[in-house]
Amino acid sequence: MIRRLGLAAVLAALTAPMLMPGEAAAQRRQQTPSREELGGGTRPIPMPQQEKQFPFGASWSLMTLNGKPVQDRRATLIVDQNLRGTGFGGCNTFSASAYPLREQSFAVGPIALTKRACDKGALDFERAFLMALRATQKWDLVNGRLVLKGGAGELTLSRSL
Repeated sequence: MIRRLGLAAVLAALTAPMLMPGEAAAQRRQQTPSREELGGGTRPIPMPQQEKQFPFGASWSLMTLNGKPVQDRRATLIVDQNLRGTGFGGCNTFSASAYPLREQSFAVGPIALTKRACDKGALDFERAFLMALRATQKWDLVNGRLVLKGGAGELTLSRSL
C-alpha cells in the first residue's frame, strides 16, 4: 500500500505541471531570459546594397550645373557600351573615353572637341560643363536623373530622347 501511495505521489508531482499549463508556463518564463535580454531581439538584418548599373546608351541632357538650373543653354551626354562618351557641350561636339567604375566611381579621359566659333557666353558655359565632366569622380541615379560629381562641380542630367 505504501508503495502505491509513493508511486501515486511521484505521478502527481510529474503530472501537476501538465494539469496547470498557465502556471507552469509562467514559471518557465520567469526562469528563461527573453530574446531582448539575450541581445537577440528583432533587429532587422541589414541587406547588402546592390550596386547600381550605369545606364549605357541612354541620352542625357544637362539640367543643372553646380546646383544652378540650365535653361538657356543645351548640353548632352551619351556613354555607349564601348566606354565612349560623346555629346554636345553648348557650342561644340565632344568625345572622350568614359569609365563607370566599381562603387559608382567614374573617370573621364582627355576630351576631343570640335572648334566652332561661338559667342563668349556659350564658350564659358561649355568650358564649365566640360571641366566638370572631365573632373567627375562619382556618379549616381537619383529620381531618374544622372548625377555626376567631382572636384570641378556637379552635373545633373535628365534622360532625353
